[in-house]
Amino acid sequence: MLALGLAVMPTAFAEPQAPPQPASPTTTQASTQARLKTRWAADVRPDRALPEYPRPQLVRPAWVNLNGQWDYAIAPKANATPSAYDGRILVPYPVESALSGVAKPVSPDQHLWYRRRFTAPRLADGHRLLLHFGAVDWETSVSVNGKVVGEHRGGFDPFTLDITDALRPQGEQELVVRVWDPTDKGPQPRGKQVLAPKSIWYTAVTGIWQTVWLEAVPRTHISALRVDPDIDASRMRVFLDVEGANAGATPVTAHVTILDGTRTVTEARGPVSGSAAGGAPAPIELSIPSPKLWSPRTPFLYGVRVTLSTGDAVESYAGLRKIAVRKDAAGVNRLFLNNEPLFQLGPLDQGWWPDGLYTAPTDEALRFDIEATKRWGFNMIRKHVKVEPARWYYHCDRLGMLVWQDMPSADNTTPEGKEQFTKELAALVRHLRPYPSIVMWVPFNEGWGQHDTERHTAWVQKEDPTRLVNNASGWTDKNVGHVMDIHAYPGPAKPGLEAARASVLGEFGGLGLPVEGHTWLDRGNWGYRSFTTNDALLDAYRKLLYQLRFQIGEGLAAAVYTQTTDVEIEVNGLMTYDRDVIKLPFDVAAMLHAPLYGAGPRTKTVVSSADEGTQAWRYTTSAPADGWTAPGFDASGWTEGAGAFGKTDNASVPVRTPWTTSDLWARRTFELSSSSLTNPHLRIAHDDDAEVWLNGEKIATLSGWTGSYFYVPLDEAGVRALRQGTNTLAIHVKQDKGNQVLDAGLVDVLDAAPRAGR
Repeated sequence: MLALGLAVMPTAFAEPQAPPQPASPTTTQASTQARLKTRWAADVRPDRALPEYPRPQLVRPAWVNLNGQWDYAIAPKANATPSAYDGRILVPYPVESALSGVAKPVSPDQHLWYRRRFTAPRLADGHRLLLHFGAVDWETSVSVNGKVVGEHRGGFDPFTLDITDALRPQGEQELVVRVWDPTDKGPQPRGKQVLAPKSIWYTAVTGIWQTVWLEAVPRTHISALRVDPDIDASRMRVFLDVEGANAGATPVTAHVTILDGTRTVTEARGPVSGSAAGGAPAPIELSIPSPKLWSPRTPFLYGVRVTLSTGDAVESYAGLRKIAVRKDAAGVNRLFLNNEPLFQLGPLDQGWWPDGLYTAPTDEALRFDIEATKRWGFNMIRKHVKVEPARWYYHCDRLGMLVWQDMPSADNTTPEGKEQFTKELAALVRHLRPYPSIVMWVPFNEGWGQHDTERHTAWVQKEDPTRLVNNASGWTDKNVGHVMDIHAYPGPAKPGLEAARASVLGEFGGLGLPVEGHTWLDRGNWGYRSFTTNDALLDAYRKLLYQLRFQIGEGLAAAVYTQTTDVEIEVNGLMTYDRDVIKLPFDVAAMLHAPLYGAGPRTKTVVSSADEGTQAWRYTTSAPADGWTAPGFDASGWTEGAGAFGKTDNASVPVRTPWTTSDLWARRTFELSSSSLTNPHLRIAHDDDAEVWLNGEKIATLSGWTGSYFYVPLDEAGVRALRQGTNTLAIHVKQDKGNQVLDAGLVDVLDAAPRAGR
């Protein structure tokens, strides 16, 4: 029998070693044949299923891991607790996953049942036994020895139940968990799960998918801890939630110690109050002399030790960092980290696994994706409509990776759904707030279930003033929060600059490459733009970054590339779904990304575009006579209008003249005092295919479309075509489908931007 006592950790932050798991009735490998496996699947064992300590932000050294073999049953909702179970399942892998050993779906008309037996640890006098669930999707009811000890609704946040009063005095205890998950037939937040996977929607996940564990605590104990950094005042503010603090006559006090390694930096004492007292607990403030700041380049973490006067003691950690939107020297809003502008660049990260679905096979696998992202030269990850286990954020904190955290999406079409979204959003923010790597909250993505945006954004900003809020990534901005976010595939694109908010690109890229033998589907997979060779993929990626650097110079503050890995049907990852093939070599990516963290290319406007003012064009929507591109062509019969042309819903290009036909022919003249330019580029927005002539010389044939202004270097013929005096720019653009736009100007690049075509 394992005694659970309490002890103070001897160092600033050291994870306790996993104790032996309670004996399972069987130690056979519980797995089925996965459609696609990662290399870490071979390391998954029933007697050591995710054995690492699951909550690095609030550590006690004594705990018992309940991961391993459980009984399971899938039964109609109307059925009572099963008298017999269907077989064995490996917790905490979702029942639909291969690593669970089951790999079966659960319908909205069914319950998923779990059962396991354990021996209760011996408790010290006055201690309570807590049962922790990292996450269970979605509605959970928990019984111990036939007594319901608690229920929970929410698929992404942890919950804790005090099971002390349900324990038998001795012998084995029985734990039964009932789960119901309607997936996309219900209104609850679910992210990308659907019952019928297709396109960008993935396999459903049901039931326990994070670690289950036991912990003994004093009756009065710390239930939550966070540290709010204030680098401008060189201080930390420590907030504690303490269960049972108001139960006794003697006030409870806390002793907080901040450590640099094993060296004490500072310490302070203060009173604490329990959640029953109402209102927010008062923080304990500590001044930090000569503070060491946390950043992706130097991810320094202070140790935090807290001891209550009642005897409870926990270990934690904190990073001193500040995130804000401020104006740079040119008056453009940028994202500032620790009072310095920093371009944020990273991949869209779905966090899915071919063998474990929501659950990484091992902690090494969980860490690998972050380490790969660092090696590619990114400094940020956008965690997309999913919440990860606490250890994922701990690895980001430790390795130095900024995180944009999405709220898992929902339909939110009913009052019940909207109410549940509000509850789970609050749970998300409060659960993840201690992690310094998180610098932005994203409540909504692309209008999915979007509602009451202003209210939700205002609540998050008030609840957590230490981070930025992106009210809606892509499509449906409501002019609130700290950033204006657009999506452009393949892009890149830049939203217009604003007086108060920064302009960011929440998604772009999506360049696809299926790798034979490493795909979820041999046929029918897709990317936003697909390629057949790695060289073609790399060339297209280089061209995207070439444009991105110009847009950074124009004011773009951050960009998110789609995506880290292939996922099920999607093959637009930087590596394959099984993580075996790195499509974008680490060294090449790091070299390409490095210039993006500096200033953008210096440019001088030669011929202004519509975003710089109003310019007159002559245009027609009927096919013109031959010679229409020549400087001497008589276009006086064409209509005169101001650029840009197109529909009126373009976020990047100001449309002043409507154009809705299939073709547009446009001409404009401009004057040059000198034709001697350093590195002239055409600056053009076109949707769709365009052909461009300069003084009758064809200088560009541009396929596809751009969601923003692109820069096209003039070749030798284009440079020769420039004249001192009057010049003529002529463009034909052909609409295919979707949006449409045309505008163009000319810039001179004054420094050594790398040359690249389109």
